[in-house]
Amino acid sequence: MKTVNDIDWTRWEPQQRATLLFVIEGNRVLLIHKKRGLGAGKINGPGGRLEPGETPLAAAVREVQEELCITTGDITYSGELSFQFVDGLSIHCTVFRAASYDGEPQETDEAIPLWTDLDKIPYDRMWTDDRYWIPLMLNHTRFKGWFIFDGERMLDHLLETSSIVSRSRRPLSSAGGR
Repeated sequence: MKTVNDIDWTRWEPQQRATLLFVIEGNRVLLIHKKRGLGAGKINGPGGRLEPGETPLAAAVREVQEELCITTGDITYSGELSFQFVDGLSIHCTVFRAASYDGEPQETDEAIPLWTDLDKIPYDRMWTDDRYWIPLMLNHTRFKGWFIFDGERMLDHLLETSSIVSRSRRPLSSAGGR
């Protein structure tokens, strides 16, 4: 499996369900430097796996509280991401954005908070797929994305919005993220 078309996504079932929640304040976004787990060492948005019986929204709020010690508000749904790794790992991620929060972001054993100007997002320190869908999220454009990864190298992707389908294929020999 090396392309999005190699998978029957209508029958695909992820091994893990996860969330991401990005706090947007003015012209900056709250990111994290991830300390452990999948993507440790990379910059990402706060989030993580759903607990049994938990909704994606409840998981997103809980994960931000655990990772950054803040409580988010004014949360809106942004999109969904489906990741298939060639080693068999599969993850479905629901993405949210928050327009408000209470508390002061703090470093925890999971993450270091990182406020970043919207025009200076460090995509070179993030998973490769982020550069495709984060701009949509920031522009309030809903999306669905499907991604194939070999370790941290993206092999292929398909990204849909309500009216646009964007596809780019990276050569299998290229270096890249997630």
